[in-house]
Parts: sequence; structure tokens; C-alpha cells
Amino acid sequence: MTRALIILGAAVWPGGRPSPTLERRVNKAIALWREGGFDLVIPSGGPSAHPPTEAEVMQHMLIGAGVPESAILPEPYSTTTLTNAVNSAALLRPLTRPQVVVVTDGYHGLRSALTFRRLGLAARVVSADDAPPTPRWQVRLKGQLRECAALPVYALKLYARALPAPHPDLQGVAERGPEPTRAPRA
Repeated sequence: MTRALIILGAAVWPGGRPSPTLERRVNKAIALWREGGFDLVIPSGGPSAHPPTEAEVMQHMLIGAGVPESAILPEPYSTTTLTNAVNSAALLRPLTRPQVVVVTDGYHGLRSALTFRRLGLAARVVSADDAPPTPRWQVRLKGQLRECAALPVYALKLYARALPAPHPDLQGVAERGPEPTRAPRA
């Protein structure tokens, strides 16, 4: 059984620098990878205000931290939590019942879990709130308030209409499937 980490994207800042939110999520995923037992990491996030894509920035950070490039399957097209889930699910489809851990911020966890479950992935969501850089209380409060307003609307969207198709460029990858590499146990 394949164990996959999916890192949900966040903003890329000028010069291709990760925002603190993106950095925190990747740092949490690196810590989980180092604990061992994961075969695959999917950094998921498309273009934002500044190039490169969120997935490319995350991939660079993962490789720099020692995650083998062969274990990284970037998803560089998504721009929302829903498209993160749709595209990641397409990449995982060839695998038999993958175990999925989604890394995001705590305030974003419930919406992420609902979205991935709607796509048939029983994902466990892990909060990156304890990974560096630690978010300021204002950042957490802003995220929590945003989620309180967004969650009911998002839930209606998830169940009231058809889900979008995965990005067309992922079709070939999704058909042949990823080539997982097991992380050594710590």
C-alpha cells in the first residue's frame, strides 16, 4: 500500500520565495517524511502572483531537504483547494487504496478534509501550525474567520454540482501512475 503526503499550496512571494505559510507546510511535510513510512510526496499548487508555481517552489525545498526527486510528483496546476484535491486524486488513481496525509494549516483542515473525502480519498489532515515559521496570532485569526465564512459556501459547491475534471496535462501521469519510493524509517 502506498503512503502519500499531499502538501497544499500557498502564496509564492517575489523572487520565487515561499511565503511563511508555504514554508511552514513544506517544513511539516519534510518532518513527516523524515519520520519515515511515506512513499510519495505530491506538492500541489499552481501559478500564483509570482513565478514559479507553488509546486515548483515546494519541490525545490523538498529536494534541498533530502527528499529524493524520484519520490516527488508535483501537481503544478491547481489554484484552489478543490482543484488541489481533484488533480491529486487523479495522480493517485492508479494506486490501490493509497493512504493519504494532507498537510495544510489548522484553520484550513476541515475544508480540506471535506474536499478530499468528496473525491473518495479518506485523507488524514495534518496541521502545519507547529512547524516553523510559527504563524502570528493575527494570521491564524484571519484564516479562521475566512474559513468560517467560506466553509458553508464551499460545502454547497462540493455537493450541489459536478466536480471539475483534472487538468488535461495530468492525464498521462495519472494513467501510468507514480513510481513511489519508500522513505527510510528513522
